[in-house]
Amino acid sequence: NAHPTHVLTNSHKQITQILGSERDTQNHTNKLISSPSSCPSSFVPGTSSLSCLRVTYTSRSICSLIPSEDLPCTTIYSTDLQVKVTPDTKAGKKTLTCSTTCTLTDNPTYIWYRNGQSLPRSTSQQLAIWSSETESYSCAVKGHEDLRSPAVCVQGHNRWSVTYTKRRICVLKGSTVNISSSYTHPTCYIEQGSFWFTKKHPVDLRSYPESAGRVEYNRNTENHHTMTITHLTEKDSAEYKFRLITTYEGRFSGLPGVMLTVTDILLEMDPMSVSEGERVTLRCRTQCTIGLNPTYIWYKNGQSLTKPITSYNSLILDPVSSEDAGNYSCAVEGLERILSPEETLTVRCEYMGC
Repeated sequence: NAHPTHVLTNSHKQITQILGSERDTQNHTNKLISSPSSCPSSFVPGTSSLSCLRVTYTSRSICSLIPSEDLPCTTIYSTDLQVKVTPDTKAGKKTLTCSTTCTLTDNPTYIWYRNGQSLPRSTSQQLAIWSSETESYSCAVKGHEDLRSPAVCVQGHNRWSVTYTKRRICVLKGSTVNISSSYTHPTCYIEQGSFWFTKKHPVDLRSYPESAGRVEYNRNTENHHTMTITHLTEKDSAEYKFRLITTYEGRFSGLPGVMLTVTDILLEMDPMSVSEGERVTLRCRTQCTIGLNPTYIWYKNGQSLTKPITSYNSLILDPVSSEDAGNYSCAVEGLERILSPEETLTVRCEYMGC
Protein backbone atom coordinates (compact mmCIF):
# COMPACT_ATOMS: atom_id res chain seq x y z
CA ASN A 1 0.00 0.00 0.00
CA ALA A 2 3.02 2.31 -0.34
CA HIS A 3 2.66 5.44 -2.45
CA PRO A 4 5.08 5.95 -5.40
CA THR A 5 6.56 9.10 -3.84
CA HIS A 6 7.63 7.38 -0.59
CA VAL A 7 11.38 7.34 -0.03
CA LEU A 8 12.59 4.70 2.44
CA THR A 9 15.96 5.75 3.85
CA ASN A 10 15.93 4.88 7.58
CA SER A 11 18.56 2.22 8.19
CA HIS A 12 16.69 1.06 11.33
CA LYS A 13 13.89 -0.18 9.08
CA GLN A 14 16.22 -2.87 7.73
CA ILE A 15 15.23 -1.92 4.16
CA THR A 16 17.35 -3.07 1.22
CA GLN A 17 16.95 -1.29 -2.09
CA ILE A 18 17.48 -3.83 -4.85
CA LEU A 19 18.80 -2.21 -8.02
CA GLY A 20 20.16 -5.32 -9.70
CA SER A 21 18.70 -8.71 -10.43
CA GLU A 22 15.79 -10.09 -8.47
CA ARG A 23 16.65 -12.47 -5.66
CA ASP A 24 14.67 -15.03 -3.72
CA THR A 25 14.03 -13.59 -0.25
CA GLN A 26 12.33 -16.68 1.19
CA ASN A 27 8.96 -14.99 1.71
CA HIS A 28 10.53 -12.16 3.75
CA THR A 29 10.27 -9.66 0.86
CA ASN A 30 7.55 -7.17 0.08
CA LYS A 31 7.69 -5.48 -3.32
CA LEU A 32 6.77 -1.81 -3.30
CA ILE A 33 6.27 -1.40 -7.05
CA SER A 34 5.01 2.00 -8.14
CA SER A 35 2.04 2.42 -10.40
CA PRO A 36 2.60 1.98 -14.17
CA SER A 37 2.41 5.73 -14.65
CA SER A 38 5.42 6.31 -12.36
CA CYS A 39 7.40 3.24 -13.37
CA PRO A 40 8.85 3.46 -16.90
CA SER A 41 6.83 1.60 -19.50
CA SER A 42 10.07 0.09 -20.71
CA PHE A 43 10.89 -1.26 -17.23
CA VAL A 44 12.18 -4.81 -17.39
CA PRO A 45 12.70 -6.92 -14.23
CA GLY A 46 16.40 -7.21 -13.57
CA THR A 47 17.25 -3.66 -14.60
CA SER A 48 17.88 -0.65 -12.40
CA SER A 49 15.16 1.87 -11.52
CA LEU A 50 15.06 4.27 -8.57
CA SER A 51 11.25 4.39 -8.65
CA CYS A 52 10.78 0.64 -8.23
CA LEU A 53 11.80 -0.65 -4.79
CA ARG A 54 11.94 -3.94 -3.01
CA VAL A 55 11.76 -3.98 0.80
CA THR A 56 13.40 -6.77 2.76
CA TYR A 57 12.64 -7.40 6.45
CA THR A 58 15.17 -9.19 8.60
CA SER A 59 12.26 -10.49 10.65
CA ARG A 60 8.50 -10.17 10.27
CA SER A 61 7.86 -10.41 14.02
CA ILE A 62 9.90 -10.22 17.19
CA CYS A 63 9.03 -11.35 20.70
CA SER A 64 10.67 -8.91 23.07
CA LEU A 65 10.59 -8.04 26.75
CA ILE A 66 10.98 -4.36 25.84
CA PRO A 67 8.79 -2.76 23.14
CA SER A 68 10.99 -0.98 20.56
CA GLU A 69 10.43 2.07 18.40
CA ASP A 70 13.53 1.42 16.29
CA LEU A 71 11.83 -1.17 14.08
CA PRO A 72 8.61 0.39 12.80
CA CYS A 73 8.40 -2.11 9.93
CA THR A 74 8.39 -5.02 12.37
CA THR A 75 5.60 -6.19 14.66
CA ILE A 76 6.96 -6.19 18.22
CA TYR A 77 5.15 -8.51 20.64
CA SER A 78 5.94 -7.48 24.20
CA THR A 79 5.60 -10.19 26.83
CA ASP A 80 5.31 -10.50 30.58
CA LEU A 81 7.14 -13.23 32.46
CA GLN A 82 5.11 -15.52 34.70
CA VAL A 83 6.00 -18.57 36.75
CA LYS A 84 3.66 -21.50 36.14
CA VAL A 85 3.57 -24.38 38.64
CA THR A 86 2.94 -27.94 37.42
CA PRO A 87 2.61 -30.60 40.16
CA ASP A 88 4.13 -34.06 39.75
CA THR A 89 2.50 -36.06 42.54
CA LYS A 90 4.27 -39.33 41.69
CA ALA A 91 7.78 -37.91 41.99
CA GLY A 92 6.85 -35.65 44.90
CA LYS A 93 8.06 -32.65 42.95
CA LYS A 94 6.76 -29.63 41.14
CA THR A 95 7.96 -28.14 37.87
CA LEU A 96 8.26 -24.38 37.59
CA THR A 97 8.19 -22.85 34.11
CA CYS A 98 9.25 -19.31 33.29
CA SER A 99 6.44 -18.65 30.84
CA THR A 100 6.02 -15.94 28.21
CA THR A 101 3.09 -15.07 25.96
CA CYS A 102 5.23 -15.58 22.84
CA THR A 103 8.48 -17.37 22.04
CA LEU A 104 11.50 -15.25 22.89
CA THR A 105 14.19 -15.02 20.21
CA ASP A 106 17.91 -15.87 20.49
CA ASN A 107 17.45 -18.81 22.94
CA PRO A 108 17.60 -16.70 26.11
CA THR A 109 19.24 -17.73 29.36
CA TYR A 110 16.93 -17.71 32.37
CA ILE A 111 17.65 -16.67 35.94
CA TRP A 112 15.71 -18.17 38.84
CA TYR A 113 15.18 -16.59 42.25
CA ARG A 114 14.17 -18.25 45.51
CA ASN A 115 12.87 -15.89 48.19
CA GLY A 116 14.38 -13.06 46.16
CA GLN A 117 17.87 -14.61 45.97
CA SER A 118 19.25 -15.78 42.63
CA LEU A 119 20.04 -19.47 41.99
CA PRO A 120 23.24 -19.27 39.90
CA ARG A 121 23.16 -22.89 38.68
CA SER A 122 19.62 -22.74 37.32
CA THR A 123 19.60 -21.23 33.81
CA SER A 124 16.96 -23.22 31.91
CA GLN A 125 13.33 -22.26 31.36
CA GLN A 126 12.14 -24.93 33.80
CA LEU A 127 13.07 -25.65 37.39
CA ALA A 128 12.21 -28.78 39.42
CA ILE A 129 11.57 -28.40 43.16
CA TRP A 130 10.22 -30.57 45.97
CA SER A 131 6.49 -30.32 46.55
CA SER A 132 7.05 -29.76 50.27
CA GLU A 133 8.89 -26.47 49.75
CA THR A 134 7.24 -23.32 51.13
CA GLU A 135 9.46 -20.71 49.47
CA SER A 136 8.58 -18.25 46.74
CA TYR A 137 10.06 -18.35 43.25
CA SER A 138 10.42 -15.85 40.42
CA CYS A 139 12.35 -15.71 37.16
CA ALA A 140 13.96 -13.31 34.69
CA VAL A 141 15.79 -13.36 31.38
CA LYS A 142 19.53 -12.75 31.53
CA GLY A 143 20.27 -9.19 30.50
CA HIS A 144 16.82 -8.07 31.64
CA GLU A 145 16.99 -8.83 35.34
CA ASP A 146 15.02 -5.67 36.09
CA LEU A 147 11.99 -7.24 34.37
CA ARG A 148 11.57 -10.05 36.88
CA SER A 149 8.32 -12.02 37.03
CA PRO A 150 6.02 -11.75 40.06
CA ALA A 151 7.00 -14.14 42.83
CA VAL A 152 4.86 -17.28 43.12
CA CYS A 153 4.14 -19.12 46.35
CA VAL A 154 4.74 -22.85 45.98
CA GLN A 155 2.41 -23.57 48.90
CA GLY A 156 -0.87 -21.83 49.71
CA HIS A 157 -2.56 -19.46 47.26
CA ASN A 158 -1.38 -16.69 44.94
CA ARG A 159 -4.52 -14.58 44.89
CA TRP A 160 -4.74 -10.82 45.10
CA SER A 161 -8.09 -9.23 45.94
CA VAL A 162 -9.68 -6.18 47.53
CA THR A 163 -13.34 -6.16 48.57
CA TYR A 164 -15.09 -2.98 49.70
CA THR A 165 -17.87 -2.99 52.31
CA LYS A 166 -19.80 -0.39 50.25
CA ARG A 167 -19.20 0.65 46.67
CA ARG A 168 -21.18 3.91 46.86
CA ILE A 169 -21.45 6.23 49.86
CA CYS A 170 -23.42 9.46 50.19
CA VAL A 171 -22.69 11.71 53.17
CA LEU A 172 -23.48 15.24 54.27
CA LYS A 173 -21.05 18.11 54.06
CA GLY A 174 -19.34 18.59 57.43
CA SER A 175 -19.91 15.00 58.58
CA THR A 176 -17.55 12.01 59.02
CA VAL A 177 -17.28 8.89 56.84
CA ASN A 178 -15.70 5.45 57.26
CA ILE A 179 -14.59 3.61 54.11
CA SER A 180 -13.64 -0.04 54.69
CA SER A 181 -12.03 -2.84 52.70
CA SER A 182 -10.90 -6.42 53.20
CA TYR A 183 -8.07 -7.92 51.16
CA THR A 184 -5.99 -11.00 50.41
CA HIS A 185 -2.47 -11.47 49.07
CA PRO A 186 -0.33 -14.50 48.17
CA THR A 187 0.34 -16.70 51.19
CA CYS A 188 4.12 -16.33 51.19
CA TYR A 189 4.04 -12.55 50.80
CA ILE A 190 4.39 -10.36 53.90
CA GLU A 191 2.43 -7.13 54.16
CA GLN A 192 4.64 -4.05 54.37
CA GLY A 193 2.16 -1.21 54.10
CA SER A 194 -1.13 0.05 52.73
CA PHE A 195 -2.84 3.33 51.94
CA TRP A 196 -5.77 4.93 50.12
CA PHE A 197 -5.56 7.12 47.03
CA THR A 198 -7.82 8.97 44.59
CA LYS A 199 -5.56 10.07 41.74
CA LYS A 200 -4.58 8.07 38.65
CA HIS A 201 -1.15 7.38 40.13
CA PRO A 202 -1.19 5.85 43.64
CA VAL A 203 -0.17 8.53 46.16
CA ASP A 204 -1.01 8.21 49.85
CA LEU A 205 -4.00 10.42 50.60
CA ARG A 206 -2.40 11.49 53.89
CA SER A 207 0.46 13.17 52.04
CA TYR A 208 -1.72 16.04 50.81
CA PRO A 209 -1.86 19.21 52.96
CA GLU A 210 -5.68 19.35 52.80
CA SER A 211 -5.85 15.89 54.41
CA ALA A 212 -3.80 16.85 57.47
CA GLY A 213 -5.69 16.06 60.68
CA ARG A 214 -8.74 14.79 58.76
CA VAL A 215 -7.67 11.39 57.39
CA GLU A 216 -6.90 8.41 59.64
CA TYR A 217 -6.17 4.74 58.89
CA ASN A 218 -7.26 1.90 61.14
CA ARG A 219 -6.49 -1.78 60.74
CA ASN A 220 -9.41 -3.26 62.66
CA THR A 221 -8.55 -6.93 62.15
CA GLU A 222 -6.16 -8.92 60.01
CA ASN A 223 -6.65 -8.23 56.30
CA HIS A 224 -9.16 -5.48 57.02
CA HIS A 225 -8.58 -1.74 56.69
CA THR A 226 -10.73 1.33 57.41
CA MET A 227 -10.11 4.93 56.43
CA THR A 228 -11.87 7.73 58.35
CA ILE A 229 -12.31 11.23 56.89
CA THR A 230 -13.69 14.01 59.10
CA HIS A 231 -15.04 17.51 58.33
CA LEU A 232 -16.03 16.50 54.84
CA THR A 233 -16.30 19.06 52.05
CA GLU A 234 -17.64 18.78 48.52
CA LYS A 235 -14.02 18.58 47.30
CA ASP A 236 -13.76 15.21 49.05
CA SER A 237 -16.20 13.71 46.52
CA ALA A 238 -14.06 11.21 44.59
CA GLU A 239 -13.35 7.53 43.92
CA TYR A 240 -11.28 6.09 46.79
CA LYS A 241 -9.05 3.07 46.11
CA PHE A 242 -7.09 0.85 48.49
CA ARG A 243 -3.42 0.05 47.75
CA LEU A 244 -1.53 -2.88 49.31
CA ILE A 245 2.27 -3.19 49.44
CA THR A 246 4.06 -6.45 50.27
CA THR A 247 7.41 -8.15 50.07
CA TYR A 248 8.73 -9.27 46.66
CA GLU A 249 7.77 -5.85 45.31
CA GLY A 250 4.10 -6.77 45.54
CA ARG A 251 1.75 -3.94 44.60
CA PHE A 252 -2.00 -4.29 44.26
CA SER A 253 -4.85 -1.76 43.99
CA GLY A 254 -8.53 -2.53 44.40
CA LEU A 255 -10.10 -1.22 41.19
CA PRO A 256 -12.69 0.12 40.77
CA GLY A 257 -12.87 1.78 44.17
CA VAL A 258 -15.53 3.39 46.36
CA MET A 259 -17.47 6.37 45.00
CA LEU A 260 -17.93 8.97 47.73
CA THR A 261 -20.38 11.84 47.21
CA VAL A 262 -20.47 14.74 49.68
CA THR A 263 -23.69 16.72 49.46
CA ASP A 264 -25.36 19.75 50.98
CA ILE A 265 -28.79 19.52 52.58
CA LEU A 266 -31.28 21.98 51.15
CA LEU A 267 -34.82 23.03 51.97
CA GLU A 268 -37.31 23.68 49.18
CA MET A 269 -40.56 25.51 49.93
CA ASP A 270 -43.52 25.66 47.54
CA PRO A 271 -44.96 28.25 47.59
CA MET A 272 -42.99 30.64 49.82
CA SER A 273 -45.84 33.16 50.16
CA VAL A 274 -49.42 31.98 50.68
CA SER A 275 -52.76 33.05 52.02
CA GLU A 276 -54.36 31.44 55.03
CA GLY A 277 -56.15 28.21 54.20
CA GLU A 278 -53.83 27.27 51.35
CA ARG A 279 -51.39 24.34 51.23
CA VAL A 280 -47.60 24.56 51.60
CA THR A 281 -45.11 21.72 51.00
CA LEU A 282 -41.54 21.85 52.31
CA ARG A 283 -38.99 19.32 50.99
CA CYS A 284 -35.62 18.42 52.50
CA ARG A 285 -33.31 17.48 49.58
CA THR A 286 -29.84 16.06 49.14
CA GLN A 287 -27.87 15.30 45.97
CA CYS A 288 -27.86 11.59 46.79
CA THR A 289 -29.66 9.30 49.22
CA ILE A 290 -28.31 9.49 52.77
CA GLY A 291 -28.49 5.96 54.23
CA LEU A 292 -31.26 3.47 53.53
CA ASN A 293 -34.32 5.13 55.08
CA PRO A 294 -33.30 8.48 56.54
CA THR A 295 -35.61 10.28 58.97
CA TYR A 296 -35.83 14.03 58.62
CA ILE A 297 -36.25 16.52 61.47
CA TRP A 298 -37.94 19.86 60.93
CA TYR A 299 -37.25 23.19 62.64
CA LYS A 300 -39.19 26.43 62.84
CA ASN A 301 -37.39 29.51 64.11
CA GLY A 302 -34.63 27.22 65.44
CA GLN A 303 -36.99 24.95 67.42
CA SER A 304 -37.79 21.38 66.36
CA LEU A 305 -41.41 20.66 65.47
CA THR A 306 -42.89 18.07 67.84
CA LYS A 307 -45.66 16.53 65.75
CA PRO A 308 -45.28 17.62 62.17
CA ILE A 309 -47.29 16.06 59.35
CA THR A 310 -44.62 14.55 57.13
CA SER A 311 -44.26 12.26 54.13
CA TYR A 312 -40.70 10.89 53.72
CA ASN A 313 -38.66 14.05 53.09
CA SER A 314 -41.64 16.46 53.00
CA LEU A 315 -43.38 18.62 55.60
CA ILE A 316 -46.99 19.44 54.73
CA LEU A 317 -48.83 22.49 56.09
CA ASP A 318 -52.48 22.13 55.09
CA PRO A 319 -54.37 24.30 55.74
CA VAL A 320 -51.77 26.91 56.56
CA SER A 321 -52.48 29.59 59.18
CA SER A 322 -50.81 32.82 60.19
CA GLU A 323 -49.20 30.95 63.08
CA ASP A 324 -47.21 28.88 60.53
CA ALA A 325 -45.29 31.92 59.28
CA GLY A 326 -41.61 31.85 60.16
CA ASN A 327 -38.15 30.51 59.25
CA TYR A 328 -37.89 26.79 58.48
CA SER A 329 -34.92 24.40 58.21
CA CYS A 330 -34.36 20.63 58.23
CA ALA A 331 -31.79 17.99 59.14
CA VAL A 332 -31.24 14.23 58.96
CA GLU A 333 -31.76 12.31 62.20
CA GLY A 334 -28.41 11.50 63.75
CA LEU A 335 -26.81 14.48 62.01
CA GLU A 336 -28.87 17.20 63.65
CA ARG A 337 -25.91 19.55 63.90
CA ILE A 338 -25.89 19.84 60.08
CA LEU A 339 -28.90 22.03 59.28
CA SER A 340 -30.11 23.19 55.92
CA PRO A 341 -30.16 26.93 55.22
CA GLU A 342 -33.37 28.53 56.45
CA GLU A 343 -36.27 29.41 54.17
CA THR A 344 -38.94 31.94 55.20
CA LEU A 345 -42.67 31.27 54.90
CA THR A 346 -44.89 34.33 54.57
CA VAL A 347 -48.62 33.94 55.31
CA ARG A 348 -50.99 36.64 54.16
CA CYS A 349 -54.03 37.42 56.29
CA GLU A 350 -57.14 37.87 54.18
CA TYR A 351 -59.79 37.85 56.90
CA MET A 352 -61.08 40.54 59.22
CA GLY A 353 -59.47 40.50 62.63
CA CYS A 354 -56.41 38.37 61.78
